[in-house]
Amino acid sequence: MAGKKRRFGRIRKLPSGRYQARYLGSDGVDRPAPQTFAAVGDADDWLAEQQTEIRRGDWQDPDAGAVNFGVYALQWVQERDLSATTAELYRRLLRLHILPTFGGMDLDEITPPHVRTWRADRKQVTGETTVAKSYRLLRAIMETATDDELIRRNACRIKGAGKESAAERPVATVAQVDALADAMGPRWRLMVYLAAYGPARPEEQAALRRSAVDVESVGVWVRKAEPELTTGRRAPGDTKSEAGMRFLALPAFMEKELKRHLAWYAEKTPGGLLFVGERGKPFRRSTFGRKWRKARAKVGLPEAFRFYDLRHTGHTLTTRSGATLKDTMVRAGQSTEKAALIYQHSDRERQREVAAGLDRMVQAERKKAAAQLDDQASGTQRARDA
Repeated sequence: MAGKKRRFGRIRKLPSGRYQARYLGSDGVDRPAPQTFAAVGDADDWLAEQQTEIRRGDWQDPDAGAVNFGVYALQWVQERDLSATTAELYRRLLRLHILPTFGGMDLDEITPPHVRTWRADRKQVTGETTVAKSYRLLRAIMETATDDELIRRNACRIKGAGKESAAERPVATVAQVDALADAMGPRWRLMVYLAAYGPARPEEQAALRRSAVDVESVGVWVRKAEPELTTGRRAPGDTKSEAGMRFLALPAFMEKELKRHLAWYAEKTPGGLLFVGERGKPFRRSTFGRKWRKARAKVGLPEAFRFYDLRHTGHTLTTRSGATLKDTMVRAGQSTEKAALIYQHSDRERQREVAAGLDRMVQAERKKAAAQLDDQASGTQRARDA
């Protein structure tokens, strides 16, 4: 049966009795409908929809989405200007959580039901934080595919699925910080204090050089970061944000800690590393981690207390010492929108004041602990005399 003449597209009846519709796309290619129709009116309605999309400029090549998701996702990571640690994280999330489900599918085959089922399955086998990160990555990749006009709409439409609700991190006391510093030993005690009273990130401490230490001002300059990848390789680069490049004004009691560390453990050249292992090499996360776990157990802190939680401890103690939100942000090297902070300011002098407040708090806590020990000792002695 010859196709019916129409202003847009063609319809013909097949030997099976069903109807096939065809039309010329915006690219000039003659395309059949992806399915046949039971009635000629259904075929006619489908052609009308295609014609409307072409007139509005909304038409997309139905074959454009026939791109393998796995190939597209890995290329997506490669084409972005990501830090070494972020690129490593994305590839790990893809390998472990996303590609096993979507790696063999084309972009246009991924649907909202597929995404919902995948997310529900992931929540059964891994933590909520990992699921949220994986979902955000999948959504970002699919959003780029939408911008590239490979698919019509992003299949990731679950409200709130990319949000993380991390548990409140524990906070150490001043006495526990001192005990951790003692338990870590003289080579690593300065790292504990810099994490708690800086507060400096681990990757920032790994990049510190002897020249970054200002003994007179009692502080260190943070200019770079050297995170360690899972391969054990260091990835030297910039700090987490521009705000990460900063001067850390430290409490006055740390002057002795800085001088002692420079004299005993730091490499001797001006550009030498501030922290090196017993063999004079850059410290490894695995080796340091073993020392940290032993020290944590000795002090009696829970296993959930990570070395990074000393930074959270520092935030808390800084706030308690009277620092403003802006003061805390500057010390932590955190950035935010310029509009929210345009009328706030925290200069180096103010940072010294915050450090002085920290110093007073730490010294007061130490005196209190010492007084309690003296009282206990006196009570024991009086009991013996009686």
